[in-house]
Amino acid sequence: MAHSGEAPGQAMHILHVVGARPNFMKAAPVMSALAARPNVTQTLVHTGQHYDRNMSDVFFEQLQIPVPDMNLEVGSGTHAQQTAEIMSRFEPVVVHRKPDLVLVYGDVNSTMAVAVVCAKLLIPVGHVEAGLRSFDRSMPEEINRIITDHLADFLFTPSEDGDHNLRCEGIHPDKIHLVGNVMIDSLVRLLPAAMECKANGYPPRYALLTLHRPSNVDDGQVLKRILECMVSISSELGVVFPVHPRTRQRIRDFGINTTNLHLTEPLPYIEFLALQARAAVVITDSGGIQEETTYLGVPCVTMRHNTERPITVERGTNILVAEDLVKLRDELSRILAGNAKRGTIPPLWDGRASERIADIIVGAGPRRKLYGTSPD
Repeated sequence: MAHSGEAPGQAMHILHVVGARPNFMKAAPVMSALAARPNVTQTLVHTGQHYDRNMSDVFFEQLQIPVPDMNLEVGSGTHAQQTAEIMSRFEPVVVHRKPDLVLVYGDVNSTMAVAVVCAKLLIPVGHVEAGLRSFDRSMPEEINRIITDHLADFLFTPSEDGDHNLRCEGIHPDKIHLVGNVMIDSLVRLLPAAMECKANGYPPRYALLTLHRPSNVDDGQVLKRILECMVSISSELGVVFPVHPRTRQRIRDFGINTTNLHLTEPLPYIEFLALQARAAVVITDSGGIQEETTYLGVPCVTMRHNTERPITVERGTNILVAEDLVKLRDELSRILAGNAKRGTIPPLWDGRASERIADIIVGAGPRRKLYGTSPD
């Protein structure tokens, strides 16, 4: 079933592909913006790369996004297995649907796999959140970002550094469109609802902790040191820790003490946004959270050596500490003393990035205009 915007005349068919929960946050505002345009039909495909118990009917209601038209149910596996499975399951779908444009989001395996399939079939691809670089090819996401950007026809960047990175890699400037951050579009729209959430018994002042990257959770000694540090600061500042299932299993496997930490299940988007907005500090290894805290003006301490979102460090509230727990404690001491780093909101992080994307897509027209050939 194609969603939205049926109208007389030649319709433009946009097929959106998502593979993990953060992709839905990025796709939701873009789908909403395109739904308001005439002669646009939309299809939403979930590859099923990540299974998330919190992606219930409530999840889709919160984001005001339709349930996916199709779930490829790829599931987990090695990077090679997962990528191959996505490609083989997606190819017949896109051949049958014959979209004018396929939009992919972020940097998960689904993003790269779909871009490869479409490039070989000469189906135009748009990459939302293009141009981000950590310059660390040990990160699988970095490989996904580079390949997707070099295959895509429309590169929608969230910040100026993305444009710069793409130009340095020799990508034609006509493909690059600085539109702003679509994650912030979702945040702006849902923040009022988030601020109506009850405190749910959390401490009046707390640090919000999230951990999921293998470098922080797969090595028992590293994870133990991080959580022991969190326990030690919990006497001064409560620590709320929504635990990723994989991280929770590691805590059990390694027998790590989490006494005095407020462990919770992973939370739906609005409830988690409320926790971020009210936190004294967020300690994380997530990419998207670095952006959200910068917009919210909440101090963010990132336990990574690098970030593909350097604008959150240069202009925002983000500080990189890697696994340096002395530096982490120093930063927390500054925050508790009222000397937290203050940042500014980057340009075009105004809640209207998706509208700019819709303007560009609709202005380009269907595939026959892009390629001079019939989509049939």
